[in-house]
Amino acid sequence: MESEKIPVSFIVLTQDEELNIEPCLRSFADWAGEIFIVDSGSSDRTLEIAARYTNRIVHHPFDNYSLQRNWAQEHLPLNYEWVFHIDADERVSPELMDIIKKRLANPGELTSVSGFLMPRRIDFLGKHIRYGGVYPTYHCRLYRKGSGRCEDREYDQHFLVQGRMETLAGDLIEVTATSLYSWTARHNRWAQMEARYRTKEKEISDDKVVKPGFFRSPIERRRWFRDSLYEKVPLFFRSFLYFFQRYVLRGGFLDGTKGLIYHFLHGFWFRFYIDACVYEILWNRKTGA
Repeated sequence: MESEKIPVSFIVLTQDEELNIEPCLRSFADWAGEIFIVDSGSSDRTLEIAARYTNRIVHHPFDNYSLQRNWAQEHLPLNYEWVFHIDADERVSPELMDIIKKRLANPGELTSVSGFLMPRRIDFLGKHIRYGGVYPTYHCRLYRKGSGRCEDREYDQHFLVQGRMETLAGDLIEVTATSLYSWTARHNRWAQMEARYRTKEKEISDDKVVKPGFFRSPIERRRWFRDSLYEKVPLFFRSFLYFFQRYVLRGGFLDGTKGLIYHFLHGFWFRFYIDACVYEILWNRKTGA
């Protein structure tokens, strides 16, 4: 029996994702109302694999994630009121799928709801990372298409949604490493994006980014901790403090050997490298290099 479709337009950004795209699409293809692939120049088998699940494949040059997501939402012929943005390295868990189907089955109960927060689960080298404050962290990926857009950031973007948010219980799973080489390659690029954002000379309008707030949503509270605490600590020193509180004080050591690799790379190396990129940009700006 064919699965009953639900009124959701899925948008997936791709570029050379042949290892990820099939398990990603398989996790929701049976019940998605429609699926759009927005590809920015794949040279591997990504599009060949994607074509098994959808014929809605479009091509658009990539500048950054925010611009790509907003372009997709503004220009694709979306047929449904609800839109779900998902990356190729993410999977919709069966629990999350069931919860979404139940919530959207009664649209009359959702008249005051504009979007849904869902917990993100990190799977690193096949292990669910549970400790160190990593799980759960909440993200909004499903919302009414007229109520939300991606904030104006190159890296670590969240979606800005106007209206009431509801929290779901099922996990959105991020398979964050198919190999250490792919993980470090991506984070090398993301560190430079974050460093450029942190050294922008022109302020970004408040209505284009998540507003930090301790007593607000989980996303806004996490942004408050970063902007009001972490960013106030001197370069380099803060990466040591962050790793210590995450791995020792918040129990990251309980994640075992793979957890040690993940927490060290993400909680120290990545943060230290962002600071190094910030330092390089500021030095070059100062010396005119």
